[in-house]
Amino acid sequence: MTGSDVTPSFRLAYVPGVTPAKWVRIWNERLPDIPLTLLQVSAAEAFGVLRDAGADAGFVRLPVDRTDLSAIPLYTETTVVVVPKDHLVAAADEVSIDDLADDVVLHPLDDTLTWEGLPGQPAIERPATTEDAIELVAAGVGVLVVPQSLARLHHRRDLTYRPVVDAPVSRVALSWPEARTTDLVEDFIGIVRGRTVNSTRGRTQPPAEPAAQQKSKRSDTGASSGTRRKATAGKPAGKSGQRGSGGPKAAKSAKSAKSAKPAKRGKPRRRS
Repeated sequence: MTGSDVTPSFRLAYVPGVTPAKWVRIWNERLPDIPLTLLQVSAAEAFGVLRDAGADAGFVRLPVDRTDLSAIPLYTETTVVVVPKDHLVAAADEVSIDDLADDVVLHPLDDTLTWEGLPGQPAIERPATTEDAIELVAAGVGVLVVPQSLARLHHRRDLTYRPVVDAPVSRVALSWPEARTTDLVEDFIGIVRGRTVNSTRGRTQPPAEPAAQQKSKRSDTGASSGTRRKATAGKPAGKSGQRGSGGPKAAKSAKSAKSAKPAKRGKPRRRS
């Protein structure tokens, strides 16, 4: 099979916590003939998948090595602490790192937050994944500080979460290999940036009309405009020679008034 026979497609990677459904829906509306394949990868695997051409683009968590990857930051997530529902933190609207000083704060190996110093008391060992850490929180072993999207992803009825106002945050970005910035990648960038289908920077624009067809349209438009001007010139004008100053009715009234005969005056009577 030759390269021209290959059906074009777009492969989109995304890390846990990111929900790409909105952008996928817009893609399917604008490019229905080009299938989009979703590939969920861990935050640690995402960059390797992009570099190895396993995906055309991906939603990742910053930072991104800009040596060979391009990235567009999209949004910053709220950081929360996941606790059992009967924990003291559950009674607060938000907490600080100092409020967790007496708790065992779990630090999974796939943690997406960059800490200068881990809060709370250290656990005996680090859980392998965030999902494993959530299970330990449910068992009463400790608490977990994560981006809010991950707390929602691993939601359990016996757990809740609260914002941590001074914790590190996680930022989500769209990234792709700089050397493979294809037309389809540009299309997806346009969708993520919110460009309309008619945007001058987007590639999915309606095809331009042939030059001959555009010339024909201009000729037809000029001819019809000349006809309208000629027809307008033959219309009667008001007394001042301007349209709208009196109209045909006003001209007719003025002519009638001019042609009307003056009323006869009676002869003066002699005084006796």
